[in-house]
Amino acid sequence: MRKIALVLALVLLVSMSVFANGTAEAADGAEKSFVPTRNVDWYVTSSPGGGSDIFTRTITDIATEEDLINGQNFVIQYKTDGAGEVGRLLVSNIRAGVQADHTLLTFNSGDLMPMVKNTSNRFQNFQPVAHMAVDKHLIFIGESSKYTSAEEIIEALNNGERLVLGGSKGDDIACHAALIKELGVTQDQLSYIAHDATSGAITAILGGHFDLLISKPAAASQYVEAGKLTPVLALSTSRFPGNLSGAPTLSELGYENVEVPNWRSVVAPKSMSAAAVTYWSNVMKQVNDTDAWQKGYIEKQKLVPDFMDTDTYRAYGMKFQADYLESIGKSE
Repeated sequence: MRKIALVLALVLLVSMSVFANGTAEAADGAEKSFVPTRNVDWYVTSSPGGGSDIFTRTITDIATEEDLINGQNFVIQYKTDGAGEVGRLLVSNIRAGVQADHTLLTFNSGDLMPMVKNTSNRFQNFQPVAHMAVDKHLIFIGESSKYTSAEEIIEALNNGERLVLGGSKGDDIACHAALIKELGVTQDQLSYIAHDATSGAITAILGGHFDLLISKPAAASQYVEAGKLTPVLALSTSRFPGNLSGAPTLSELGYENVEVPNWRSVVAPKSMSAAAVTYWSNVMKQVNDTDAWQKGYIEKQKLVPDFMDTDTYRAYGMKFQADYLESIGKSE
């Protein structure tokens, strides 16, 4: 009886350790396992309503609906100060432990580019979890615009008119730079106003505060359906489908196409345990494989599906960072 009691006590201690820390280590040096045992903090460095927010909430809704997180909850934390740099620095500095294993961050190429350009923070300061999709841009006009097409907009610029383009940060800014270079106009002719998220830029153009909007489909689609926004130019190598198909590419107008794809992904603190990384990468793969993701998000929001697990994404992200740093004349 004493032996049985001792065994039961040991089992109880192991169980308490699992539920306290979210990890357990098998005997004989076997790998640790992980399940979330508390709320999961998911950081978003753009404002609510934009593409990053929609991306995050779609994943968290699917993961919860599919019961992929051990009955726990996601808590969305918006950290937009310093164009998101404060939030990214916070996550990169989280120490190993329970908090690190229960923290995720929405991370896009539009976050990486200004981060490595303007700060010392780097991709390797995070733990890659999964790459999920690729997003592309369009130029939109509001319902009160005096222009009706890309041809009219380009003609106005060539006649010396000044226009203002509004959008988000990161890849939107890079897209604007590529666009004015291809059109052969200056930043004074087609100036840019950056917002914390595309949602803010949409609010501004609906209020008539600037002429043009740059956005990915996810943030703008509901306004297109409502007739508040009209797509006039696809910044892509091909036209978009559905209600965005009326927007021509630049090559259809006699220019070279401009395309600055924005990849969407999930990362974590660099200190996240290997067991937790495996767990969360598997969760993202399960989300990726659902109809709710492939049809309800990828198809609906007109993205390109492009899932990568943690190892594949790490190699991809490091190469993207190296190529971008070289393109702007900076070293690691």
